[in-house]
Amino acid sequence: MGEHVDALADLEGWFAEDFAARVHYRGADDAYSIEFYEPSNCILYWKVKGDGETAVPVGRDTVPDPLRERVRQDLAEAGIDPEVEGRLL
Repeated sequence: MGEHVDALADLEGWFAEDFAARVHYRGADDAYSIEFYEPSNCILYWKVKGDGETAVPVGRDTVPDPLRERVRQDLAEAGIDPEVEGRLL
């Protein structure tokens, strides 16, 4: 694991898996899985279907702004440039 993955894993809800860190958030009607990949320094968003088992990747523009802001705050708290959240893949 890398330094940034470890730092995210220290935050509430995040956990590390090799070179990535993941967190799950549930809003009023939607659930998301957010992943940070240290080797490529990027964030991926996955929308989790109602069964809780199936997830599909989604574009940032479909993710609610409050969730994106929360992810940027978590990145900053872990010492990662929050601008990484908006990086195009």
